[in-house]
Amino acid sequence: MEIFVRVILIFVKVFAWIIFPILDAFVYPRKSKRTLIPPIRNRLLTLSVQELRSRLKSRQLTSVELVRTYIEHIEVVNKHLNALVESRFTAALEEATETDDLIASCKTAEDVEKLFEERPLLGLPVTIKESCALEGMTFSVGSLARKNIKAKADGKAVKRLKLAGAIPLLVSATPEYCFSLETDTLLNGTCVNPYDFERTPGGSSGGEGALNGAGASLFGIGSDIGGSIRIPSLYCGIFGHKPSGGVVSVEGHFPNSTDPNIEHYLVEGPMTRFAGDLSELLQVMAGKENSTKLRLNEPVQLSQIRILYSLGFEGINGWMHVSVDKDIKDAICRATTHLKSLGLEVKKAKLPNLENSVEVSLSGIAGQDLMDYLLEDDHADSSKVRETLWEIVKSLRGHSSYTTNALVFELTRRTDAFMSKSKLKSYLEETSELIGEFKDLLGDNGVLICPTLNLPAPRQKWSLISLWGVDYTLLFNVLGLPVTHVPMGLNDRGLPIGLSVIGAPNQDRLCLRVAVELERAFGGWKPPVSHDLEN
Repeated sequence: MEIFVRVILIFVKVFAWIIFPILDAFVYPRKSKRTLIPPIRNRLLTLSVQELRSRLKSRQLTSVELVRTYIEHIEVVNKHLNALVESRFTAALEEATETDDLIASCKTAEDVEKLFEERPLLGLPVTIKESCALEGMTFSVGSLARKNIKAKADGKAVKRLKLAGAIPLLVSATPEYCFSLETDTLLNGTCVNPYDFERTPGGSSGGEGALNGAGASLFGIGSDIGGSIRIPSLYCGIFGHKPSGGVVSVEGHFPNSTDPNIEHYLVEGPMTRFAGDLSELLQVMAGKENSTKLRLNEPVQLSQIRILYSLGFEGINGWMHVSVDKDIKDAICRATTHLKSLGLEVKKAKLPNLENSVEVSLSGIAGQDLMDYLLEDDHADSSKVRETLWEIVKSLRGHSSYTTNALVFELTRRTDAFMSKSKLKSYLEETSELIGEFKDLLGDNGVLICPTLNLPAPRQKWSLISLWGVDYTLLFNVLGLPVTHVPMGLNDRGLPIGLSVIGAPNQDRLCLRVAVELERAFGGWKPPVSHDLEN
């Protein structure tokens, strides 16, 4: 363990223990009516990819009708959320019209079936995280310095979704350079949580989390290097899957790295309200070869999956962290009790030695010195550390062109996560050992259920508390393991809670199968406001 890092961890825990009760009692009341977004009024917004495709194939529904319905709901809720950076609604409706003409040109049911086999997402709307590159659309990624930059081409995963027939509606908000747990930038303002406007939707896929949580996206594409799919999924009550390392190409993503191993850490994946859609969306994004490697088309017998679970880090390491929220622990217990009732083998996990979870996790990020920096890398390291510190001071006074959270992330990288080079190397070596230990623990039929993060969505500007629990998510990027976040209802404040299902490398299908069962048993996504359906 690193003394300086652990002192910070303990300080944050004590601070949270003191300040949170004060905030809850005197500063922030329980969620008021003014924080409630408009409800879903059209039943189409409650249907999954599979249900909508069935209607499109049978010509009970047109793509234009579906796309227009989502556009109308986006326009209503985005006034509250500020999750949209740039839209392409007119172009999307034109593409929907072309899709309807294509379907109408099919003379037989067999022709329609063949068309949808070739393009399984035909006519279905999708939302795109800005950092994933949608040709012709803004590619600033929350940065004032990149304000006028447009994407010159589609990112690889975005291109695959479009080739499968999906129709992009917009690009959604991210933090600056994706370097924050809050989606709050000087360029685009603050994106808020659909369950409570005083809270963050998370980051860095915060816009996607907010739109999906509000029922304003059928599905979205996010990216994840330290929890950026799973944290917004937790905070906004949806399903999000971080694939195994290297499965989905991040070609075209910003920020990126020239490190050949970057796709072990940085991944793109699907975010949606419907667990049953995750496998198919992953197949499209991964491409045929990787889908075959993941065996996504092979049926998975739920009864053959071994369930291991953990309620958080244990021992002195667990004591140093901010405690895992009681409702999140209860969600894990409810999930494992249910799975055990189905006859599955369920055991409390004896995890590999994770006493250095923070250091191992941060070493992965600190080791990515070939990834883009906020401040141009044209000076010696010590000079850049001083410059970054000065920018943090300026940002706290409102005089910087950069956001404080992004600068803190930058400082962490510039200082090798406050560790010496020799210690950094030793923790990277420990990572290799942990990968082998998790492979042995989970095998080809085991999953681990554990907290996605230790707390539900924090209030805006208070995410620094949650930042020091980010090893709950970042650890599995460093290890390259697949993780599915599963929503498990709302707490007594109306905030989403949930859990993570983790598999061995390339065992994504096990995570997805357990997610489908937990959705069936516990209902999955719960809307921020009860539906007010017109028909």
